[in-house]
This record gives sequence, structure tokens and C-alpha cells, in this order.
Amino acid sequence: MKNLKAKELRDKSVADLEQMVLDERAAMYKARRDLVFRQLTDTASFKVRRHNIARILTVISEKNRGTN
Repeated sequence: MKNLKAKELRDKSVADLEQMVLDERAAMYKARRDLVFRQLTDTASFKVRRHNIARILTVISEKNRGTN
């Protein structure tokens, strides 16, 4: 899991960003489930995913307000 760059996210459409949020949330759910069943060893991915979701939501709100 890599950090997403806000500059790259601003080039995408709102629909693409909303799909990315859904994908990240689904991956976060899967990671939590894997942690419960002791199949996940990389617990640092939680923080990265959480920050990516926040970054995407920030860019979506900026686009909805009309600022770039």
C-alpha cells in the first residue's frame, strides 16, 4: 500500500474519487477481518489506508466547493 499524492488525486474526476474511497474502505474492511483471523502481518497498512481515505475525501470536498 502506497501513499496517494493529493496532486495526483486532483487530476481525477469526483466519480473516480468516490470509487477510490469505496475501494479503500473495502480494503480496510478486508484488512480488519484478516487481522481478526490472524492472517494479516502488516498492521501499518491501517494507518496508510486511513490517511488515503482522508486525503481522497478532502479532495472531493475541495472539488465540490469549487476550489482546486
